Amino acid sequence: MSAGRRGLVVALLAACAAAACAPEREQIVVGSKRFTESYILGEIISRTVGGTHRAGLGSTAILVQALETGAIDLYPEYTGTIAREILRTDERLDLAQLNRRLRPLGLAASIPLGFDNSYALGMRREDAERLGIRTISDLRRHPRLTLGLSHDFLGRRDGWPGLKAAYRLPHAPRGVDHGLAYEALAAGEIDVMDVYTTDAKIEGGRVAVLADDRHFFPSYEAVLLHRLELPERHPAAFAALARLQGLIDEQTMAGLNARAEIDRRSFAAVAEEFLGTRAPRSSAPSLVQAIFGEGFWRLLGEHTSLVAGSLLAAVAVGVPLGVAASRLPLLAQPVLAATGLVQTIPSLALLAILIPVTGTIGLVPALIALFLYALLPIVRNTHAGLSQLPRGLRHAGLGLGLTRAQVLAVIELPLAFPTILAGVKTSAILNVGTATIAAFIGAGGFGERIAKGLALNDRTMLLAGALPAAALALVVHALFELAERRLAKRAH
Repeated sequence: MSAGRRGLVVALLAACAAAACAPEREQIVVGSKRFTESYILGEIISRTVGGTHRAGLGSTAILVQALETGAIDLYPEYTGTIAREILRTDERLDLAQLNRRLRPLGLAASIPLGFDNSYALGMRREDAERLGIRTISDLRRHPRLTLGLSHDFLGRRDGWPGLKAAYRLPHAPRGVDHGLAYEALAAGEIDVMDVYTTDAKIEGGRVAVLADDRHFFPSYEAVLLHRLELPERHPAAFAALARLQGLIDEQTMAGLNARAEIDRRSFAAVAEEFLGTRAPRSSAPSLVQAIFGEGFWRLLGEHTSLVAGSLLAAVAVGVPLGVAASRLPLLAQPVLAATGLVQTIPSLALLAILIPVTGTIGLVPALIALFLYALLPIVRNTHAGLSQLPRGLRHAGLGLGLTRAQVLAVIELPLAFPTILAGVKTSAILNVGTATIAAFIGAGGFGERIAKGLALNDRTMLLAGALPAAALALVVHALFELAERRLAKRAH
């Protein structure tokens, strides 16, 4: 182990000891984006300070919102991204200039990690040689090439919109998840993709990186973006973080990415190997080991809690709304339209909207989003079940001296219950699947494995998240079927 890493391990142990001795010390929360390098850096940082890692939180916008609301304390970021995406400037700013502009936002950037990870465009090496394409400008001569670009890159100022304008490119790109793009490129489904210059698969995938001949992309020096008060609030931990400065060069970072993407090591294991706290291993887990391995019961509990909590809230609100809609015809269409409108909002977009509204990431915005998505089937089925009952039943109940509330409770709701239960079942099953998206804002559940599998293009990890979620949906379906059959027997 090098002297720099030995010093880092000593600082790590000292920071953990200080955390243990300080009573009720608030843990530092580290965030990361949803790609391999960010996952690994997030693990390294969180282990250095003995903190919590909220992994794979999505785009820059979500991470910055989480920082501003205090949901996380820091995350690994790049100077070019800070300038273009956060500060919205095309100026080339050094670290001191970035910090002067970040200060009004309550943020700061510090501790350069030692490497630059720029954006670039890449294509199959044999195609680049055959077509004579060496620079991004050369792409203008080949408008029929298919560009497959990551969704984040497609929307960034320092991504496709700015690149297209700077180079006057005529292409209409497709959106492809970065973790899947190398495979799509190798299979010939796309011809050009966006790459990170520290990607492990550039050499192994025989990818030619095109020269940025108009120098569009700024410098992307890896730094830590953190809340302004972090050094004062956690001086010992921040001193430990300072040992990371300049410790990771481009070759080292590419090697760490390769350990995750090619050797199929977990992000946590890669970080521990780098810090010297775990011996390297090369064997990848089987599917059964991946499913029932580390964290299975935690993920199952988180996923079940998300579904059950949001479903109970949706029943508590949705059934009364459906009753009101059936009783007041003028209210029916507005209620059904409002609950239906929520279904048109993409889940990630809704989660991103809820972060600044709730002032946090994780459980609270995830539960609210799932609650909103669960409302429509429950409201619609309650309304339909009550509206289809013969009106004579209500009149007969009133004629027997029952109040309207008693008629509803004793006659109408029991008769409409099978229809209402079918709506609840639909919401429950849908929420099992939708809950996987909540992992992108740190809410946990089996979506954590799916997000990591996408980042690594690891089918085993994808299946280790998708299969338990599918099995949970089947269990939920079976439980509701059993309840419906028992109700049917009682009715006869």
